Amino acid sequence: MTQENQVKQWFEIAEQDLQVAELTHKNGYWLYAAFLCHQALEKALKGYWTDVNEDIPPYTHSHAKLMEGCGLMDKLTDEQLKFVAMMIPMYIEARYPSYKQKVAGTLNEQISQHILDETKQMIQWIKEQL
Repeated sequence: MTQENQVKQWFEIAEQDLQVAELTHKNGYWLYAAFLCHQALEKALKGYWTDVNEDIPPYTHSHAKLMEGCGLMDKLTDEQLKFVAMMIPMYIEARYPSYKQKVAGTLNEQISQHILDETKQMIQWIKEQL
């Protein structure tokens, strides 16, 4: 698979995660909507990484590590940095139920919508950096 195809594939998967996040949000599952936004952003970052680096993206869920490794961290605005920090606890896949409950308690419909909107904007911004 060519590098261009790999980049395209990462962004297509990110878009799918974002679409499912929207459906999940609409059904009131805000924790899982936020998790899917985390995943969408991670995959968009891995797409960018694939475009600008010769090696494959690392096996990490850390947005900050990915951004640092592909040169995006220094380009972020203060608002984008705050959003990246906000997304750290949203990676819940292998967490204990008590952790999930704690994170879920911080979310509501408005915050979930904010996460969706910010994720869309961040992914668009990443695409514009290509």
